[in-house]
Amino acid sequence: MDTADILTILWLRQMRRYVRSGSRLLGSLGQPILLLLALGYGIGAIYRRAGEGNYLTFLVPGIITQTVLLSAIFWGIIILQDKRFGFLSELLVAPVKRLKILLGSAIGGATISIIQGSIVFIISLLFGFRPDNWLLVPVAFLILVFMTIALTCFGAGIASMVDDFQGFQGINNLLVMPLFFLSSALYPLNSVPTFLRVISTINPVSYMVDALRYTLSGETHFGMTKDLIVMAVTFVIALWFAVNRFNRIQL
Repeated sequence: MDTADILTILWLRQMRRYVRSGSRLLGSLGQPILLLLALGYGIGAIYRRAGEGNYLTFLVPGIITQTVLLSAIFWGIIILQDKRFGFLSELLVAPVKRLKILLGSAIGGATISIIQGSIVFIISLLFGFRPDNWLLVPVAFLILVFMTIALTCFGAGIASMVDDFQGFQGINNLLVMPLFFLSSALYPLNSVPTFLRVISTINPVSYMVDALRYTLSGETHFGMTKDLIVMAVTFVIALWFAVNRFNRIQL
């Protein structure tokens, strides 16, 4: 079996599981819609009165990032399920490199995250959001693909370290929510306290949000060049982490 075959098989497996689980799609979209309603319209009025413009335009890239962040990292639960029910052991003893197994599953998880992020973008259009430049929307999609693969690899690395769902859930709660709330997803960094601005500056998720915000809303805090550099470094580290931890899984 060549590389393309195993990657395709594992990708199709992830997609079929996703399509068969309608509740998974509904559950993943509930929180973004709630945030768009509560923050986009609730805080949006305060944001406009403060002279900062349209908060929905500022918020949507952050909500898209939050959607793919949760979806991509929590995809690691699939690895735990495969470990629990013995499917992963069968794959690992097959004459296939572990890197191929990891990439095939990770690309499937990333595809699901991309679909969910794209759906949130479409929903945001219904709420009144409009991209600043439609020609940059394909660039935003490429950034979304890049960041979801990095986040999916990170989730796979975490899942490879633990053997139970409670441990995985605990680590994710310790990492995912701070990564999101301590980024630039929900608030501009120009007027926040210094300590919060410093934390947000060293948070790689802030640069993912900023890159999406530039391509969708025409706003940037760090500059697109810096965003892409940090995202590239994050991608390399996340991939190395995933490969390192996945290769340590014991049969």
